Amino acid sequence: MSSSGRTVSEQGLVTDGRNHVERWHISAFRVPAATDGYADLVAELRGLRARILYDHGRRPEFRDSDGAHIDDQELDYGAWHFIARRDAGARPLGYVRLSTPDTAGLYQSRAYLGDADYARVLAEAGACDADTFEHSRLVVEHRARKLGLGVYLNAVAIGAAHHLGARLMIGTSGTRDGQDLFHARFGFHPVAGTQRYVERYTEDVVILTHHTAAGAGKYTELVASMRARFPELVVAHPGSLLSERASGPAPAITSRSGAVPDRTTWCPVLFEDDRNPAELCELLDSGVVHTVHDTIHDQLTELVKTREPHRRFTETELAEAISDQLAGVSPAVYGTWAWYPWSGRLVHVLPREEYRMVRTDRNREKIQRPEQRWLLNTRIGIVGLSVGNSAAVTLVLGGIGGSFRLADFDELSLSNLNRLRTGVHDLGVNKAVLCARQMFEIDPYLDIEIMPAGLGADTMAQFLGEDGSALDLLVEECDTPYVKIAAREGARAQGIPVVMDCNDRGMLDIERFDLEPNRPLLHGRIGNVRAEELPEMNAADKAELILGMVDADRISPELAAAFPEIGRTLSSWPQLAADVALGGALVADAARRILLGLPCESGRYYVDLAELIAPAHNTVELLAGVHS
Repeated sequence: MSSSGRTVSEQGLVTDGRNHVERWHISAFRVPAATDGYADLVAELRGLRARILYDHGRRPEFRDSDGAHIDDQELDYGAWHFIARRDAGARPLGYVRLSTPDTAGLYQSRAYLGDADYARVLAEAGACDADTFEHSRLVVEHRARKLGLGVYLNAVAIGAAHHLGARLMIGTSGTRDGQDLFHARFGFHPVAGTQRYVERYTEDVVILTHHTAAGAGKYTELVASMRARFPELVVAHPGSLLSERASGPAPAITSRSGAVPDRTTWCPVLFEDDRNPAELCELLDSGVVHTVHDTIHDQLTELVKTREPHRRFTETELAEAISDQLAGVSPAVYGTWAWYPWSGRLVHVLPREEYRMVRTDRNREKIQRPEQRWLLNTRIGIVGLSVGNSAAVTLVLGGIGGSFRLADFDELSLSNLNRLRTGVHDLGVNKAVLCARQMFEIDPYLDIEIMPAGLGADTMAQFLGEDGSALDLLVEECDTPYVKIAAREGARAQGIPVVMDCNDRGMLDIERFDLEPNRPLLHGRIGNVRAEELPEMNAADKAELILGMVDADRISPELAAAFPEIGRTLSSWPQLAADVALGGALVADAARRILLGLPCESGRYYVDLAELIAPAHNTVELLAGVHS
């Protein structure tokens, strides 16, 4: 087990109902066995499925000689149908069908196996027709693949079957692209001896079964949450599947001069594709936009190639793929226009899921896409944004965290420019504001809260999220002893892990309060000192306390020599950009391990480059005689 309520799979991936952010609008409806009033809707469903299954000619039998996409199945009547959209009224992006015992005689799996073998499979599973549901036709539009929609939609259908009383789920699955392995993660198991090539699907197909009493494998908690939500997803006859999205004229995007942004502004304004284009035109006409950055065609090109890295597109094929991705939406309004008031820049980017998929594509194999989606659904608090700035920016670059709370009362000064990645134009800007700006410029879709007044006794609970929006991880990098102790006291009370880098000798400190609720603060190095006692301490006692926190016996000789000089010949303790950058990397690596449930124990660790980059660690052996 990792932190409360989360389970760790054999791959080390933490999973629960929050593993997939509910970015999709799902509607569920049942088509009655009688055809009256549903023929047009069913025809649309079949056309949607067949076009996706046809897959640009991969499965030619889903398209007739007249070019129409066909997938006529009587099972559509009497079945539950689930439609996924990005938001209400938008075009469908995914679909799955759930057939009930009312049409058990028509199940695809029964036709595939034959009546006798089908009955044998059910009997061996301890099920019968009355409690067996069939799962089929899970399809996702090409432009929405690899964003987690398939997992989410699958969980909805399985959760519905659980809600409706299924004892067993059965279905056929292709194997060419690992569909069977995908379903295995939901607790589906292949039936021995049932795999064979099927011409219609141009691949091997296998029968899978799923016992609802056994949970849903890696996604048990997600399916359970969908089971509870199923009734609220049900709608009456939905009418047409076509989008009702209003379309307006594409604005002419040109650069205009404007006023200098306010130094306190830190959050971009997003003009997403469902907003009135007139609002964007008003912004452009206001004169505050200094520059317009529109590389949406290049981003679309990269998106298409990212989805199929094995494919070498011709120019025509690439243009067709981009057109398919746009789905009739003008490129000028596709995705999001992000307005950054502090720089006067207006930037055009892909929609949220596509943007993040492409931006973190090079993370794969080190951080797989399901893990990426999990990490983007975590909330991280960072207090102290000098060293913490490096950690924050590195976390965002790595896609670790989608929600952040930042706290720092200080403003950027000239001496901070020896270690903070910014410029002279930001001098005087609050460090929380500055950090939020830098993070948003990497990912405009982040959720960030800032506390530019810093933390105190009156704001600590709000920062840690005692109101129900608790942090998943705290990165503590502040200089104030009271905050260092009070933040840990609150984190321990709420079971929040704490990570700290000291940017000296690569010292990384980890406290797993999520796993060890009674662990002493700072590994017991400060005894039983409480934050409320700090105001009564004199300067000498506070200095001794700080030395106890950092372990005076292990600090570098340079830092040890600096302490008595602070306030005399030194304005503060020395810090180097290389140490701060290393600290950001160490914090980000530890955060990834903790949030994914990978091995990462409480303790204090040193990545001392002075020791590691030394002759004794040189792995290159010089050729004999070169330096003789």
